[in-house]
Amino acid sequence: MKSFIAIIVVVLMFFLALLFGAKNEQLVTLNYFIAQGEYRLPVVLAVVFLAGFMISWLFASYYIMKTKLALRKANKQLAKLGKTPTAQPESDHSSATGSLN
Repeated sequence: MKSFIAIIVVVLMFFLALLFGAKNEQLVTLNYFIAQGEYRLPVVLAVVFLAGFMISWLFASYYIMKTKLALRKANKQLAKLGKTPTAQPESDHSSATGSLN
């Protein structure tokens, strides 16, 4: 559900950016280190929006993968601990509490 809401928000923001760009057809001058260029405002906004989205997506992907790897490592450690002979299965605990009644 969260991802659906996030997708709707991104689509709405993109739609608003398109509306804004359609109403603003001015030329803007971009100064580079050694050159400059004149571009329409909607093109500049689209490129900057896309670049920001891609950079954010890369950072988010890095942290998601890092978290998944940490979770996998923790699950392997839990599985390794669960195979030791001193560990008791969950069903033994439930039968012990049932005999107290």
